[in-house]
Amino acid sequence: MTKSKKLRNILLLSTLILFTACSQKEPLVKVKKNDLIKSTKLANNNFMNQNKESDKYLSKYFRPWNQSKATYNLKDATWGFSYKNKTVYLENHIKADEKWFNKQIDNSNFEKYNTLLKKAITLKNTNIRVFPTSSPMFYNPNKAGEGFPFDYNQNSAIKINTPIFVSHYSKDKAWVYMQSNSVGGWIHIRDIAFVDKEFINEFKTNNYSVAIEEKFPIYDNTFREYVKVATIFPKAANKYIIAKKDFDNNAIITYIDIDPNSVESMPLEFNSRNRIKIAKALLDEPYGWGGLLNNRDCSSFTQDFFAPFGKYLSRNSKAQTKNGKYHDISSFTKKQKKEYIRKNAIPFSTLVYLKGHIMLYIGQKQNEPLVMHNMWSVRLKNKYGKKYRHIIGKATITTLEPGKELKDFDENNNILRQVKGIVIL
Repeated sequence: MTKSKKLRNILLLSTLILFTACSQKEPLVKVKKNDLIKSTKLANNNFMNQNKESDKYLSKYFRPWNQSKATYNLKDATWGFSYKNKTVYLENHIKADEKWFNKQIDNSNFEKYNTLLKKAITLKNTNIRVFPTSSPMFYNPNKAGEGFPFDYNQNSAIKINTPIFVSHYSKDKAWVYMQSNSVGGWIHIRDIAFVDKEFINEFKTNNYSVAIEEKFPIYDNTFREYVKVATIFPKAANKYIIAKKDFDNNAIITYIDIDPNSVESMPLEFNSRNRIKIAKALLDEPYGWGGLLNNRDCSSFTQDFFAPFGKYLSRNSKAQTKNGKYHDISSFTKKQKKEYIRKNAIPFSTLVYLKGHIMLYIGQKQNEPLVMHNMWSVRLKNKYGKKYRHIIGKATITTLEPGKELKDFDENNNILRQVKGIVIL
């Protein structure tokens, strides 16, 4: 790397971190230019064979189009039915009764599981629901850390252009139960179109671009979608492919223009400049439980950080611990955990895991490990024992003890105390 390029990368990252740290009131770490020099040097640009990983990524991406049926057993496919035995509140903060659950279960129509057996594609960014309804399910909304945005009917979300396999319709035919490369659940019928062999052959160009900017618009005569980082577009003759549907809900290949500054050939080279570019696109995005409101949670943040570089990560935090070499440090003291992470974690290719949350290690400042993650809040407890939250609610950079400087910081809920391990990718 030339001296001028190295300086430019350092300036980019320092500007990014300083902006994030100094423009907000929440407890973030202030990182200066020189603090990041070591991180940029210690990051391993060659921790993976990008072409090999990208081929594996695309193979998994298109896997639903190679299926002959949904691969979940019926028990796993209907796991959401267990919510019937829990106290759940709806959008009006009234408890969901047995009648409501019976209606959702009946409409789920699992008597028809694996009977439609069609391949399809998403026409827009779309939610994946536990039950075939847009109604949310909350636990007690008066409890700290519950209520919006924690809609437990939100299983996940997937992007425009995602291949899926469809098992069956809901009874009202407004929804389809589907399986993508990483998650299954209910998608509204308006958000998909069915594909045939001809469509698949034309869509699979073996020349793919990936979005490197966040929420830029695309058009097919009229507005189609705000594109998210990590969205994949097949490319043909300097045009990019998306799908639209005909009157029979079948997919039609559509060629569109995209600003070349918003996409790059996949895989994007894993170097300092590009890591900074992707981080900059993702930081400050509002927290979105399960992809709610087209935003990211912790595991979709890490997933989408690595996707442009061709590295596939699983959809949830626990599953991501299996995407690399897992180091169990759950029995360590806080001091030992910090020391182990400082000595063994590699900036920008190590994940830090605790139950229900995952973070990307990016380096250290004054011996304090730094992580980048999308988080909802810091748990606090006042002197009377009342628990409450300090909302962060976005993708940000912190130490492993965010909020420690706050008056009512709850040491029992210190993130560092809860860290179970690190994942070397």
